[in-house]
Amino acid sequence: MTEKKSLKKKTLLKAYADIEFLNSSDARILRILSEFIHPQSRFRRLKIMDTIVFFGSARLMSRRDANKVYNKFKTINPKSTSKLAEELRGAQHLVKMSKYYEDAVELSKRLTEWSMGLKTQANRFIICTGGGPGIMEAANKGAKLAGGYSVGLNISIPFEQFVNKYVTPDLSFEFHYFFMRKFWFAYLAKALIVFPGGFGTMDEFFELITLIQTGKIKKNLLLVVYDKKYWSNIINFKGLVEHGVISSSDLNLFSFCNTVDQAFNIITAHFKKNYLNIKGKENSVPSIDLK
Repeated sequence: MTEKKSLKKKTLLKAYADIEFLNSSDARILRILSEFIHPQSRFRRLKIMDTIVFFGSARLMSRRDANKVYNKFKTINPKSTSKLAEELRGAQHLVKMSKYYEDAVELSKRLTEWSMGLKTQANRFIICTGGGPGIMEAANKGAKLAGGYSVGLNISIPFEQFVNKYVTPDLSFEFHYFFMRKFWFAYLAKALIVFPGGFGTMDEFFELITLIQTGKIKKNLLLVVYDKKYWSNIINFKGLVEHGVISSSDLNLFSFCNTVDQAFNIITAHFKKNYLNIKGKENSVPSIDLK
């Protein structure tokens, strides 16, 4: 009789409350789905209709922070050791590259101010980044300075990545799966801006341009590559054509921009032509139908 009473008192754990099960390989599909549904729910609630995505290096600094690093070397003789000389050159280069951080802040700020001036019920053309430092931080910062929303799609990795303080808290997400994070970069985007960066930036750039090239992305998605001199030094685009591995027409899948004014003008003109001149569409509240 005592044994029967103890069995009745025992509360069974429901599957969705079983942390051990949810973290197991058997429940991987549930974790993937959660990274699909959770952002969708937030975007719907906050009426986020579409985004402008900024890609770029996580290692770049603001001019102020780069100068702080450089100023540490002012009292050091760069010829004292080869290591110090190398560190000094690195600090000098950080200052030079900080112009991209400042440009990203300015461009994001101007685009956010412009989008906030649209007469829409939904939130249009919201700045979206990977949520981390560097160019990501700069873009989120620009949106915040303008008083607008911005999205941060953070990823859990061992280094560099942390959520910067400028992301709108309700639009800050932490992903485990890179492919789900990339899905949300692409799905709501109406424009992508690729600032100077390294492996991660090139991975995002080439994946998105491949989706555009192969017609997997059906919408009229603008791809802006910021600073032709930098990117032409990193990637020999003409060489790809010369070797016959891409067509010359593939170079029309993206546009180079070298200044904030150029980027702002081409992006806003693209939106006006393709997304703001369709009767009955410009004021619609978003419905995220994932087909």
